Amino acid sequence: MNHDLADSVIGASHGKHAFENCVERLATAIRLGVYPQGTRLPPERELAALMGVSRATLREAIAALRTAQMVRTTRGRRGGTVVDWAPTTPGQAGPDRLSGRRAELMDSLVFRRVVEPGAAGIAASRQLTSAERSMINEALRAVREAKDPADHRQADSRLHLAIASLTKSLALVDAVRRVQADLHDMLVAIPVLSVNIEHSNAQHDAIVEAIIAGDPIRARRVMESHCDDTAALLRGLLA
Repeated sequence: MNHDLADSVIGASHGKHAFENCVERLATAIRLGVYPQGTRLPPERELAALMGVSRATLREAIAALRTAQMVRTTRGRRGGTVVDWAPTTPGQAGPDRLSGRRAELMDSLVFRRVVEPGAAGIAASRQLTSAERSMINEALRAVREAKDPADHRQADSRLHLAIASLTKSLALVDAVRRVQADLHDMLVAIPVLSVNIEHSNAQHDAIVEAIIAGDPIRARRVMESHCDDTAALLRGLLA
């Protein structure tokens, strides 16, 4: 788990009620693999400060996640809250779970076409530190080395969130987090094909290469093509 990425994703907020916002941000971070299965959440005081909520609100949110069987908590000196959520295999959820959300999700694909290419362009325009270069290369490597489709799905989300985090804009990270959450719901509803993964991985390579090379125009254009290809696949399969 990359702590800088986790802090960026968890710290981004779009102004919901504190409890609802806290649950939504933590649950999304878990589903997208920002906090993978088996990882320990930060200490309560640190996590509450990062999320901008009281410790009481955070405790309520974690209790809700326990009820949803996403985390487990142990007490004592070595205790803490550990993620207990296995990544979902694409196709396992089935399209029926998206019933009634089609208009909302199709709109999210349009929004993604704006925010993710913009994030890639801004990331490529920044002078990245060695730590940021290592972070984005590590995220890309995790996608390439994913052991199965479920692991690949989460690694894919983490890469896109890592790109957004390079912009240093919490509002933009929050926007990408939201579209990635919707995208995740759609992609776990349909089976994944190896040819789609290979094509997606090649585009990921080109996007990261452009970002590290400091080429914002190319980074934006490749990300636009990537978003367009994913949207075309989803619109066809979820029609």
